[in-house]
Amino acid sequence: MQKKTKYFWYTIAIACLLIFSLILLSSVLEVGERLRNVHLALEIVFYILVVLIVFLGIINPIRIILTSPSLSIATSLDQKDIRVYRIYKQVAKNIVKSNELPKESELLLTNYKGREELLLNLQIVFENDVKKQLNKIIIHHAKTVMISTAICQSSRFDMISVFTINIQMIKDLVVKCGFRPSMRNLSKLTVNVFATSLIAEGLENMRLEDILPQSSMNMLGEIPLIKPLITSVLQGVANSLMTIRIGCVTRRYLFSDGSIVTKEDIRRQALKESLKILPIVISDTITFFPKRAVRFFTNKKNDVNLDLN
Repeated sequence: MQKKTKYFWYTIAIACLLIFSLILLSSVLEVGERLRNVHLALEIVFYILVVLIVFLGIINPIRIILTSPSLSIATSLDQKDIRVYRIYKQVAKNIVKSNELPKESELLLTNYKGREELLLNLQIVFENDVKKQLNKIIIHHAKTVMISTAICQSSRFDMISVFTINIQMIKDLVVKCGFRPSMRNLSKLTVNVFATSLIAEGLENMRLEDILPQSSMNMLGEIPLIKPLITSVLQGVANSLMTIRIGCVTRRYLFSDGSIVTKEDIRRQALKESLKILPIVISDTITFFPKRAVRFFTNKKNDVNLDLN
């Protein structure tokens, strides 16, 4: 029964990737046809850029995730098996390579005697250093999703960007930890990412009239451009919350592989953590644009002063 469930998730995940590939191909060909009417060279350059972006943004992150070691393999093998020791050593190397660890933590993962000491050192480094960095990755990608959704008004672009950013986030979390979730959990994450990207596309058709009462709509209607601005911000917040949730689920999958954690526990904890992180993402995103504007005008002012001098 467990094997059937596992292969069910594999099949669904592959189907989601194929559907997304077809949607992406359709969008690319549509833009390519428009560029061909301008000039053939523009169409060719566009296709080359798309291939590079798809490779760097989707294919390569998936490759990195799949080729990372899985601790669920180690927990399912005999602890005296030499393969378990090799997996732990590879995880330790990956963490040292990808993290800016304090010298003491780096020494714990490079100077050890035997598998028991290495396993203990890995647990210490995870608790003291790695876990703190995972939240920073989740917040960074949630901010990126929120900004891209708020700026761009294309539903298809929202879908593709949310899918790509979430794949990048999972890859970054895996690289920071030095290992990946089990293939079954990766398949579930793929389905989650695809569903989130579809929701992001549907949110583009969201109307304020369906959310706010008529009295509030009448008041907002008197302020120029405020309705599309609020709609874009709400879309960005919704997509950001879903991205945070995927990041939290990924993190819990990474640290729960091999232990007994129910699906309900993962969902409940992920939602609770998402609601804690969301205010941080919103406040950082709100201050992002004023900071950029101040920096832009400050640089301009300095350039003018230099020209005058």
